[in-house]
Amino acid sequence: MSIFVLASNSPRRRELLALTGWEFEIAPADVDETPLPAEPAAEYVLRLAQSKARAAAALRADTSAPDTLILAADTTVVDDGLILGKPRHAAEARQMLKRLRGRTHQVYTAIAVLRLGDLALLTDLCCTDVPMRSYSEAEMDIYIASGDPLDKAGAYAIQHPGFRPVERLEGCYANVVGLPLCHLQRTLRKMGLAPQTDLPQACQKSLQYTCPVFRNILDGAGVL
Repeated sequence: MSIFVLASNSPRRRELLALTGWEFEIAPADVDETPLPAEPAAEYVLRLAQSKARAAAALRADTSAPDTLILAADTTVVDDGLILGKPRHAAEARQMLKRLRGRTHQVYTAIAVLRLGDLALLTDLCCTDVPMRSYSEAEMDIYIASGDPLDKAGAYAIQHPGFRPVERLEGCYANVVGLPLCHLQRTLRKMGLAPQTDLPQACQKSLQYTCPVFRNILDGAGVL
């Protein structure tokens, strides 16, 4: 069995990866996440996911077995082509939430899987349309005061039990949380690996979401 290393400190990614049934270690990778000038969102998240995987691999090259797999991911929120990172303070969180309110934006997540033995690197990309509800100023104030938006791209967590900024979704929910599991499954399939669980079922049960796209993803559809 390959050794899995998750190159992320995100508790959300840890929770999602645990649904696979694989045991894994945590080894966060620190990279510069500044977008390049005029860099498209898809290229941005793919570049960062690969950079994180390579950075984590470099730290373990002399200490890990050759079948070790490094998993890295990067998620960003995009509105009208503008990449929205994590807000630096409450005022910026308010600005982002106002911008997104009552409109549909996109969430992109790229994953990168690197095998230490031969440095084989596979990537995948997921994009989900996210229609935000018209939350009130008071709801927004309470959510910002909680501090939750400050470590979230786009200043929100779709799964937050109090705020619940999204009323409906027709794409990959796990992608918006931070790790599209069916994309991970189809990527690892190319490396001869399969999850220890029925991953679509485990994902939907954990997120309490009936996913309309998982079959298309696992069948090899494009950026869903």
